[in-house]
Formats: sequence, structure tokens, C-alpha cells
Amino acid sequence: MQKNSNQSSNHISRRQWLARHANGFGQLALAGLMANQAGVRAIEESPGALGQPHFKPKAKHVIFLFMDGGMSQVDTFDPKPRLVTDAGKPFPMRIDATQFDQIGKILPSVWPFKPRGQSGLPISDLFPHLARHADDLCVIRSLTSEFPEHAQACYFVHTGNSSQGRPSVGSWASYGLGTNNDNLPGFVVLNGGMIPLGGVGCYSSGFLPAEHTGAFFHVGAQGPIVENISPAHPAAKQRMALDFIRAADHEFRDRLGDEGRAVESAVRTMELAANMQTAVPEAADLTHESAATKALYGVDSTEPLLARYAKEALIARRLIERGVRFVELTMVNGLRFVSPWDSHGNLREEHGKCARTVDQPIAALIHDLKSRGMWQDTLLVCAGEFGRTPFAQGNDGRDHNPQGYSCWLAGGAVKGGMAYGATDEFGYRAVSDVVTMHDLHATILHAMGVDHTRLTYRFGGRDYRLTDVFGNVVKPILV
Repeated sequence: MQKNSNQSSNHISRRQWLARHANGFGQLALAGLMANQAGVRAIEESPGALGQPHFKPKAKHVIFLFMDGGMSQVDTFDPKPRLVTDAGKPFPMRIDATQFDQIGKILPSVWPFKPRGQSGLPISDLFPHLARHADDLCVIRSLTSEFPEHAQACYFVHTGNSSQGRPSVGSWASYGLGTNNDNLPGFVVLNGGMIPLGGVGCYSSGFLPAEHTGAFFHVGAQGPIVENISPAHPAAKQRMALDFIRAADHEFRDRLGDEGRAVESAVRTMELAANMQTAVPEAADLTHESAATKALYGVDSTEPLLARYAKEALIARRLIERGVRFVELTMVNGLRFVSPWDSHGNLREEHGKCARTVDQPIAALIHDLKSRGMWQDTLLVCAGEFGRTPFAQGNDGRDHNPQGYSCWLAGGAVKGGMAYGATDEFGYRAVSDVVTMHDLHATILHAMGVDHTRLTYRFGGRDYRLTDVFGNVVKPILV
């Protein structure tokens, strides 16, 4: 029996059904890669949502050195002679609630401070390599957080909010400014095996398009630096499947109309994954680095933890050299069971071990960026989620302290050899030129040419920004 025209228009063939529904985006990951006979797309710049920065940027790239667990300000960058003169006495100031309520006596630093460089910036003996670059560092001694617990504080330092679901600062930078290399993500997390408490939510794109999520590169672990980075099938077979699936997915996107933006975001993410299959192994390949460069960072060190962080630092330089907008380095696995700088006890050994792991590689990164003419285009940010108390927890540890602590910035966007802000005479609470987390985020974006009040994204009926409705640029530290 012959079908009428209405019946035929309301049904689709098996071939049509498969074309619309088979496999979704599963195989699209190699589409961009296979489109070029050479297997590599041309490196090109993709502007972000802003099209161009609001004003001329002082930094095109950011490297965030996250000191997971909370580095002690009074043992690193904020010398307090009063801790020496009053050592062993009860702490005389009002004490906010601590994590474990084990309030000990005033505890002086076990690492002496010395004036460093021509600027005389005080840095403790905990960082002998970094101390040689004192004239490059801008130390903020008055940073504050609103949260004394690790997970909330980790979210806060990364996203400006204390809970999951908000975009990371690296995601905002990638979204607003785009990428200088279509073959690599705009935001990369170099994972040394120690993800902060709060987990991968610290690096989420939240409600921003999916391609701005932090891409994890696993440094020093067994297996590939990125999971599934190698193609699963021969090129010809992939090409046939991809042509079919691309057509189906684009048809689906077109049928959705305005609601197809999420589909388009997924398509771009998978196309980026395709480009990464060639670009990532090359960017992470250290065999072409000179022996002198690898020795400078400590890549071949006999201390495995130092060597692993050294690889992170060197790959970070290689990534921004290839146009990645924002790179974060995590601490390495093996320092502590969790939150490596979280020295509630045994401060000398635990802080000492962390510092030995990162000191040489960070100093090498500064030297290397300068020698390659990349210093003026790069902003380094080194911070933890909070600091530590100037009084002891028990006898030989320090508890969490978000009331006032230190971080440092360096690079072409900031003034070097200076300290900004101050804590009280014990190093407990920020009392002068207080810098909030929103201020820090506003300053990072400003260095990249972005007005933090004008980088917004409409979600759930309102415009969101990294700094919410807060934040002021810390202009005195900027060049």
C-alpha cells in the first residue's frame, strides 16, 4: 500500500535516524585534527567575549603558583621581631576561632629573615633561591580571606565564592580574552598529584561555556600527560566517522536555533581536544630543552618531589610561550597526605619540605622568563588559601589564619622589590592597606587589560562577574 504524503513527512528513514542520533559527540574529538592533511591546525588567536582588552594589558599571561594548605606569613615574607621578644608567652590579642582550638604560646619563626637584593626586601631563609629575586617580588602582606576551612577557602581564592559552581579566575580570563593558540586550552592546570581540597570545582568554568574549564595536565604521573591524548583509530577510519558525526551534530545544533549555544560550546570543546592531540605532547616534551635549562629548574634532581615540581614550572613556561592564557601549578603528591603547607604540627620539617620542593623551580622560572624576553608579558601570582597563626598549635605547629597573610606577585605588570600593606606587630591580623580576595582578583584582571566590573556573564536572570559586586584594583603595586 502506498503511503500518503502526510505519513511520509512525519517519519524518517533508518539512515536519517542514525544520522541524527548516533554517537553524539563521542568521536568529534579528532575532527579539527583530521581536517588538515598535515594533522595540525594553524596556530591562530581566538578573541574572547570582550573581542579585545578594555585597555592595553601589562600582562598577556598569568602563572598561578598555588601554595595549597596555607603557607605561614611569619615564616616567609612578614618578619615580626615581637615574636622573638615575646616567644613562649601567652598571645595577648583577641583570638578568633581556630580550626582545632589548640591555642599555644607565641611561636617565633624558625627561619631567620634577612634583607635581600638592592631593595632590602626581607625574605626568610626558607627560600634561599627565591630570595635572590627579591627585587622582582611585590609582597602583599595584608591579604585576607573570609573562610578558615580549606575547601571553602580554596574555592574562594580560585572563584571569589565559597561554594562550588562558580567559574575559576582562569576560566574568566580565558572567557574574556580568548586564546593565543587554538591548539591548546586557554586555561591549564598542571597537576602534580595534589588537587586542593574542594577538588576540581576549583577549576570549573561554572556557568561559562565549557571550553573555559581548566584542562588538567598530569605532570610526572604514570601514563600520558592528558588522558586519551592518543587517537584510538587509524586516520582514514576516523575521517569517515567524523564526517558523518559532524554533519549529524551540526544538524542537531541548527534545529535547536538559539538554544543550540550549549551544543556549539560542546563542539568547540571537542574540536579543541582534537587539536590538543598533537599540540600537547609537543608542549610537554622536555627533550628539546637544553641540559642547562633542565638543571636550572631541577628537572633531573635526585629529589623526586623537587624534580616533579620543576617539570611543572618548565612546562608552564612552555605553555605560555605557546599562547596559553592562564596556567596554575598545584603542589606535588608525596609532601603530605593532604594540603601540603597545612603544618598543624612539625612546622620545621613540613614547611621545610614544601619550600625545598618549590624554591629552586620558581626561582628558575623567573630567571628563564627574563632570559627569553617573556617577563614583561607574564604575571606570576603566588598565594595560598590563607596564612597561619603566629601562636603555636600545640608546641610546634600553626593553625589556620585568614585574618591577615602574605602573597606575592611578580612580572611586567607589578613593581618589584616592595612590600604592600601590613599586619599587626604579631603578624596576626591585617591592619593597613587591607587587600581582600576580590581586590586580588580585580588586580589580576586589570594587569591583563580587563576592567573587572565590565567582564560579566548573564546567568539565571542576572549578570555575574568574578568579583561579584566587590573588589578594587590595588593600583599602588602596578607599574
